[in-house]
Parts: sequence; C-alpha cells; structure tokens
Amino acid sequence: MRLNQKVAIITGAGAGMGQAEAIGFAQQGAKVVVADMNLEAATATVEAIQAEGGDAIAVVVDVTQFEDLQQLVDTTVKTYGRIDILVNNAGIFDYYTNSLETSEELWDKIFAVNVKSIYQLSNLVLPHMLERQQGAIVNISSVAGIVAQMGGAAYTASKHAVSGYTKHLAAIYGKEGIKINAICPGTIRTPMTAKMLETRPTNKIPLDRFGEAHEVVDLAIFLASDEAKFMNGALVPIDGGYTMV
Repeated sequence: MRLNQKVAIITGAGAGMGQAEAIGFAQQGAKVVVADMNLEAATATVEAIQAEGGDAIAVVVDVTQFEDLQQLVDTTVKTYGRIDILVNNAGIFDYYTNSLETSEELWDKIFAVNVKSIYQLSNLVLPHMLERQQGAIVNISSVAGIVAQMGGAAYTASKHAVSGYTKHLAAIYGKEGIKINAICPGTIRTPMTAKMLETRPTNKIPLDRFGEAHEVVDLAIFLASDEAKFMNGALVPIDGGYTMV
C-alpha cells in the first residue's frame, strides 16, 4: 500500500472531494483523521472507511476557528502519535462574484476559509513534522490559482494566495525533509457538482470532458506518498489541459 500506516489529516473530508480523498487514502493504508464542521458527514466518511477495514476517526472542526484547529492537531497526536500528511482540502467558492459586487464580508469569509486556515493549520502541524524531519503537505488550490477566469474576485485571489504560500513553505521547509505541493483542479465532477455540470459545455477543455473525483484523489495520493520524494513546491494542474490554452 502506498500510504501504509501513515497518519493523514484531511480537512473538509465530510463530503465531495475531501470525502473521496479520505476514503482513497484509507484504501492505500493511511490512518485518516476526517476533519469537517458537520459531525454527521464526518462520521459517515469514517463509517465508509471502517466498512472497508480502514482506520479513521472524525473530528468536528470549523477551520476558521484556531481553537478547533489546535484541538484537531492535539487529537491526532493523542490518537495516532504523529502526523505524516496534511491535506488542506477545505475551501469555499464565491460563485463568480466580480470585484464590484464582492462585499467585504464575502472577501473576509473566502480568505478565512481558503487561506488563513491553511496558514494556521500548517503552522500547527509543521513542528510535529520538523521534529521527525519528514512529512508531506498537500494544499488543494485550483486552476483559479493559476489563471483568472475560473472564479470570482475573492476566490481567484485566495487561490493565488494558496499557490504562493505553497511555494514559500516548500522553499523554507523542503530542506527539513518536508515536501509541500499544491493540486490545482479544474472542473471536477462530484456528487455536489454533477447536476450543475449537466448543462455546462466542455469545448474549452482540450480533453473535452470534466475531471472525475478519483483522478484528483490519485494525484493527492501520489504527492503524499514516498513516490513523490523529489516533488516540492509544485502547482500541479489537473484540468484536462484548460490552463495550457
């Protein structure tokens, strides 16, 4: 198994892409800490993992609350003894809201979830990884962290911030045995997006289709695994070629 016995925290793992990541990591042998603000959703993910013989716990976390993030890290270390992998998956979208229509409240909310939570949780996890001189952080950015037509003002700015922060972490902590990379998904089909995508054209995507959740999960597993030992500071688009045109 590619992640055998590794301990992974995954935020926003109660549904959608985060849930798929949690189940996929567990299938590869990881012990998964399912972090989500919805206890029922997090528990459902844990039950799905346990039904396949995997090891997982649920932790209720509002990623905008530092105390919740601290509790998440403390619970992980108390339960499993260490942290090998952090997947900063939790994020929210602004539904293509242009700058003039973006309220300060919306801007602050997008940045609190998409950027500040990654900064705070990474800073809580890094000392544990530095102590062992090993670890992997995978940030879920977006093609909106590369180009500017896949989100509104706040979302695009926040994902560019995630991309820049990923590079900073990689530059500073790579020499300490910690690899930090970001995944930049394009339009991905999940249970939550399936209906919305029924009427959306694919002609601007060179592969002429939307991505599937398992394809992003496979990439996340690779970046978190020992197979990606020489990957550091990469912003990896998984978008069917959208950002190359």
